Amino acid sequence: MELALVIGVVVIALVFDYTNGFHDAANAIATSVSTRALTPRLALLMAAVMNFIGAHLGTSVASTVGKGIIAPPDGRHGLIIVGAALIGAIVWNLITWYFGLPSSSSHALIGGLIGSALAATEAVKWGGVVEKVVIPMVLSPVVGFFLGALIMIAILWIFRKANPHKAGKGFRYAQTLSAAGMALGHGLQDAQKTMGVIFLALVVGGYVPKDASIPEWVITASALAISLGTYAGGWRIMRTLGRRIIHLDPPQGFAAEAAAAGVLYTAAIGFGAPISTTHTITSAIMGVGATKRLSAVRWGIAGNIVTAWVLTIPAAAIVAAIGYFILNLVLG
Repeated sequence: MELALVIGVVVIALVFDYTNGFHDAANAIATSVSTRALTPRLALLMAAVMNFIGAHLGTSVASTVGKGIIAPPDGRHGLIIVGAALIGAIVWNLITWYFGLPSSSSHALIGGLIGSALAATEAVKWGGVVEKVVIPMVLSPVVGFFLGALIMIAILWIFRKANPHKAGKGFRYAQTLSAAGMALGHGLQDAQKTMGVIFLALVVGGYVPKDASIPEWVITASALAISLGTYAGGWRIMRTLGRRIIHLDPPQGFAAEAAAAGVLYTAAIGFGAPISTTHTITSAIMGVGATKRLSAVRWGIAGNIVTAWVLTIPAAAIVAAIGYFILNLVLG
């Protein structure tokens, strides 16, 4: 029975990874598509490939998710907790995808883990949540906003005498690189979160020791699932990021992607912090837009997005808690 539960949790985790891919595909490519630097299908293919590569570049974020958020018991009860956490994250992903809101799949997963653990009256590692989730959740959009603005100001200064047509054409090519860098950072961040949850399920089920390294099949399966999800695309959210916040031109798109990629790499490699790619690119787009004029950013749309950010962890936690009670009633 426990083997079946482990397999079930792994399958659910890969479904979450797939929804993460199509939910967050817009993070990597919306700016490139909206500026016509890349065609939608080519951009999705490139993002899928770079997500796959990025997933193989480290496991520090996976360790944070797998070991630093909750401490579930071993056996069937622990697997029910992990399964309920994934259900909460998937449901919230689908709700925000339906309404076209770029919320954070990462924080949906964290909220799911917290909600299911609390419902089961198991320990939540609040110190780890504050240090690795809450503080980066607040800092990464702020850093993304100001870094995006600084890069955009530098571009405006350096190219102030350039021919606008030639500069725009050059930045379309440059956006191919910045979008690839953004997709690589997405794989480095988001695929690792699924790896962490699968590893947690294997530990709880007694199939790997707690101090073991993450198995290669877990890394490859997570990378493949998020890549397939990315290629499936997320057109609703892409429209919000690419056009509804601000109408981007190629230099602005390059600045936003470069800023967001820099923040993602620093958080993953330097701190092992599971930050939100959605928060980071969205705030970078706002920062870039604000350099033109504050009214260039559609702050009403931005406000709706921030509301979704604030609601993500508690909403996913509530859904996960309900999922726990149902699963525990059926399987407990």
